[in-house]
Amino acid sequence: MIVKLLVRGMLVGLIAGLLAAAFAYTVGEPRIDQAIALEEAAAAASPAGSHSHEAAEPAEHSHDDGEELVSRNGQRFGLFLALALYGLAVGGLFALAYAAVRGRVGPASEPALAITLAAAAFTAIVLVPFVKYPANPPAVGDPETIDQRTVLYLVAVAIGILAVAAGTATYRYVSQSEPWLRWLAAGAAVLVPVAAAWILLPKINEVPKGFPADLLWDFRIASIGTQAVFWLGVGALFAFAARKRSPV
Repeated sequence: MIVKLLVRGMLVGLIAGLLAAAFAYTVGEPRIDQAIALEEAAAAASPAGSHSHEAAEPAEHSHDDGEELVSRNGQRFGLFLALALYGLAVGGLFALAYAAVRGRVGPASEPALAITLAAAAFTAIVLVPFVKYPANPPAVGDPETIDQRTVLYLVAVAIGILAVAAGTATYRYVSQSEPWLRWLAAGAAVLVPVAAAWILLPKINEVPKGFPADLLWDFRIASIGTQAVFWLGVGALFAFAARKRSPV
């Protein structure tokens, strides 16, 4: 039954989300702390830093003792909560997509199909946008361009999804050809729109001068690593469940 498959997907997504949160907490949070320290140091060194801090103080604090509205510990808890909820939602959608393509597209083996679908989702939703618009830590990015950056990122996600769909359709269309020709045609169908987007979409580089390159690199690796852990968890856990379950 589809309900059973949906529940299984949500449970898998929840576990994968918690695994990704543990990775982000261990690898990503120290980089965020370093970036916040740089941001605070730059604000303090700014000529208007003292005045800006005084003006912003009522909005940034919830008590008279200077305690921040959301502490770093609260933000870390929010990281686990957000990724758990994200996992629930994405796991459910993954289960629906799995049910839609099972027996129609991809490997005949259900565990292999789960891993292939997770890899395709990671490529379309994470990897393609990341190549053009990688994640940035605090202190990087102009607040006035956030709307533009959000729209461009969503466009990149849409292009990634369409590119993977085009590759899948091409693979099916040339299914009677030699295996190497099918994979070559499917790869070209994915890479051509991605390359066109790379060339045509505007470049955004708002990294301030003097920002440590190693910190930027480490943060971006932690960011895509978190998503890789999530999708690896979804694919592997769903494949394990599919291996043992009876037909739905």
